[in-house]
Amino acid sequence: MSLVPNTSAASNVTVDPALSAAKKAAEDPGERFLKLLVTQMKNQDPLNPMDNAQVTSQIAQISTVQGIDKLNTTLQTLAASFAANQSLQATNMIGHNVLVPGSTMQLNQGSAVAGVDLPQSVDQLTVTIRDAAGAVVDSIDLGPKPRGIAAFGWDGVASNGPAKDGTYSFSVSAQQGGKKVEGTPLAFGHVNSVAPSPDGMLLDVGELGVISLPDVKKIL
Repeated sequence: MSLVPNTSAASNVTVDPALSAAKKAAEDPGERFLKLLVTQMKNQDPLNPMDNAQVTSQIAQISTVQGIDKLNTTLQTLAASFAANQSLQATNMIGHNVLVPGSTMQLNQGSAVAGVDLPQSVDQLTVTIRDAAGAVVDSIDLGPKPRGIAAFGWDGVASNGPAKDGTYSFSVSAQQGGKKVEGTPLAFGHVNSVAPSPDGMLLDVGELGVISLPDVKKIL
């Protein structure tokens, strides 16, 4: 006796179109509502018929439910499309340099890059650089800057001579007309890889760690 099931008979099984249509209608809340409404009208008391306003209200309610269902379907489609576009955008960033919120800079062979995000134009912008111990090693006067993101470089020349390669921290001080302006320090990083997560696409930016795609303020 063969233990192999006969799949030829199963492959020849056809589905009754009427049965499929009936099943689809049974799953449709609108169809179920209309059937219940027709049944209710057929069995209503002739001496006490249903109020037209009541019928209209019930129809409006089911129309609202159907509209919400369609809206949810549309939103789900848009969300899926947005996720796909975000994934493609993140993938294209692999190998690029970016500026993200952070106050550290990497000095490598006498060169370091960082940035600042300014909420408005300023007439004075100063960057103060500190070593791992917190001691000030240099100060850079960037002068006036317009609103937006300004990238700047450091040549690694400290007040007491060339600085050693490594990690340094920096702070920014901005003013406009003698009034302080809060600027956001931006760290420089290189995108090594990307990965999806429940909260969106995540980018591996080396020593800066893993960041989310919206944290990227500028691509260099």
